[in-house]
Amino acid sequence: MDQIVDISTDGRHLSRDRGFLKVSDGVEEIGRIPLDQVVAVIVHAHGTTWSTSLLTELADRGAPVVLCGPNHAPRSVLLPIEGHHAQGARLRAQWQAKAPLFKQAWKQVVISKIAMQAAALEAVGEAQAPVAMLNRKVASGDSTNVEAQAARYYWPRMMGQEFRRDRTAADLNAVLNYGYTVLRAATARAVVAAGLHPTIGLHHSHRGNAFALADDLMEPFRPLVDCCVRGLAERNGPEVDTEAKTTLARLIALDLPLGGGLTPVSVALGKLAVSLGQSFETGRLNLSLPSPPDALTLAGLGS
Repeated sequence: MDQIVDISTDGRHLSRDRGFLKVSDGVEEIGRIPLDQVVAVIVHAHGTTWSTSLLTELADRGAPVVLCGPNHAPRSVLLPIEGHHAQGARLRAQWQAKAPLFKQAWKQVVISKIAMQAAALEAVGEAQAPVAMLNRKVASGDSTNVEAQAARYYWPRMMGQEFRRDRTAADLNAVLNYGYTVLRAATARAVVAAGLHPTIGLHHSHRGNAFALADDLMEPFRPLVDCCVRGLAERNGPEVDTEAKTTLARLIALDLPLGGGLTPVSVALGKLAVSLGQSFETGRLNLSLPSPPDALTLAGLGS
């Protein structure tokens, strides 16, 4: 089973040991996990050390190492240089793809995100129709910024009338930061594994953002984090504690409807990235985007 490894206790040492990621405190082994199951390693703690052999093994498996700041937002991500076996050709196709394909891809991503937001609102007992109807207005490249219109309706109803999304703030925002860090790490892994370059985004294009494409492709999955954070906050308060981290890390194993079956989030991200890479190569857009899970599943996240 795919897993996110979170290091939040100071002074831990991470190393490779016969196919396992081993966590130690001094000479004492704290735990180990098969390297083949590691999707990403997220480090919050001070004084964490690791072996070079572990980092190269993680790179070989496409698993990023994410270093976080005090607000639980990522500050640095270590990713492998090589990804897909046809990386060179796919990178050229990505770089040479025409603007209309990028714009149509972003349109589909926004429509998928809004559908997930509408499902999330319905699951928590809020009116979803005003958001769902916005999907009809999404243009190529979302030129009229319908995504922002949906967000203005969505956030007060999902997190409360006083809530404002602020990456630098504490409480709910800090828990959201952690959940999005988990999702961003899993998405970055999928992007690299598909032979795509994470810097070349569909929509996000800030010159300082080395993971623009990951930020684009994770958008439809964000409401899953939101539902989970809401559930955690209602039960235990808005704290980035061990339980919250464990619960949010498990989101990558949540099954989503995709292609007539159910697919874990981590696999769905991989399918989406691969479908985008194939679209770049063929010049014909055919994205593999998930549908929202049922209301009962969404309402139960974090509870």
